[in-house]
Amino acid sequence: MTPPKPEPRAERVSLWGHLRAFRRDILSAQPARLYRAWMAEFRTPFFESYLCNDPALVRRVLDERPQDFPKSDRVTEGLRPLLGRSVFVTNGEEWLRQRRIIDPAFEGGRLREAFPAIRAAAEAAVARMGTGEVEVELAASHAAADVIFRTLFSIPIEDRVAQAVFHEFRAYQRSAPILNLGAFLRLPPWVPRLHRGATRRSARVIRRLIEGLTAERAAAIAAGRAPQDLATKIMTTPDPVTGAPFGTGEMVDQVAIFFLAGHETSASALAWALYLLATHPEVQERVAAEAQGLRPEFGVVGSLRLTRDVFREALRLYPPVPMLVRETAGEEEFRGRQVKRGAQVVISPWHLHRHERLWERPDAFDPDRWSGAVPQGGYLPFSRGPRVCPGAGFAMLEGTLMLAHLVRAFRFEALPDRVPVPVAHLTVRARDGIWLRVSRR
Repeated sequence: MTPPKPEPRAERVSLWGHLRAFRRDILSAQPARLYRAWMAEFRTPFFESYLCNDPALVRRVLDERPQDFPKSDRVTEGLRPLLGRSVFVTNGEEWLRQRRIIDPAFEGGRLREAFPAIRAAAEAAVARMGTGEVEVELAASHAAADVIFRTLFSIPIEDRVAQAVFHEFRAYQRSAPILNLGAFLRLPPWVPRLHRGATRRSARVIRRLIEGLTAERAAAIAAGRAPQDLATKIMTTPDPVTGAPFGTGEMVDQVAIFFLAGHETSASALAWALYLLATHPEVQERVAAEAQGLRPEFGVVGSLRLTRDVFREALRLYPPVPMLVRETAGEEEFRGRQVKRGAQVVISPWHLHRHERLWERPDAFDPDRWSGAVPQGGYLPFSRGPRVCPGAGFAMLEGTLMLAHLVRAFRFEALPDRVPVPVAHLTVRARDGIWLRVSRR
């Protein structure tokens, strides 16, 4: 019998061959073989990039030696007009200080404290949901923004400022480019950035509105009349090392990323979860039956096991953040290849979550798979290691509760002539929205 051929250590892909499609849609540009490869190498005259699907490499980069693989400032270049120096873009001591202040707001009993606000937002989402042919991605975005404002600033989405931020953020989400010149070339600070005019304008408006909310909260804290929500918790938490809290400008940066991470990602996951249930009506009916047991107390979440697993499976199939990009701080060796300092390292949930060597039936929607063992290193919707999203538990609570409320009240049906096509904007969204037929139960 002829022995099998040795597996190549890495796929080599011509990035230039995919560049136009990559800029238009980062997802459809991916060759099918990358869903089987453990690693792929991209080379251009400007940089080297390595897509790492090998779980051992994922652990090395995210868990074991994260200090040697800082977040790449090339990819975050396009987000700086909105995010400034937020925890999403920083590295090193600056990032450590920010996490020391932010993390306590999401620890322990904070989920229980946030539960009433999330439940109120879920009930409001049910009240707003229309019937007939509905673009549920917009409805999910509205609901997720409501959660952020209720839990962060104790105001509903109907608040004038909250409405203004929400609508401006929708404009920003659609206008922000996937790739920026800074993603390919390391630009010196004096070189003008090629951000689109609409993107810059939306970022300025959003930051001005957030600055107003932050200043009002600072005054309320000083007067001793601030509500005990996430904004107050973060603004009054000093760095345990230096003793200094966030200043107003720093807080604006952090609120911007809370809105981006907490609103965009939750909206994306919820919309895709509704689509998956619409295309799998038998699972939808099981979720609706489970949701009949909803009660207005925190302990009810533990009984929503199937609903939680549906949300997990939606995060697997449509991870809101499809790619995490790091950079090598020194020379490395990846699967026998020498990797230079400054190379980009891409950890792709989009590929890992559908990897043919990690998952059984990787493209199938199967929430029951979560009742058994899942691949180690094959699932990271919130990243992992020290840079894991501090709001991961918050997002799972929000998604599970929101899904249960909506499916208990409504039936969602797929429209055969309006199949959504996933594309990457700031998160994985549908190219033309997600349209479903909605009817009351």
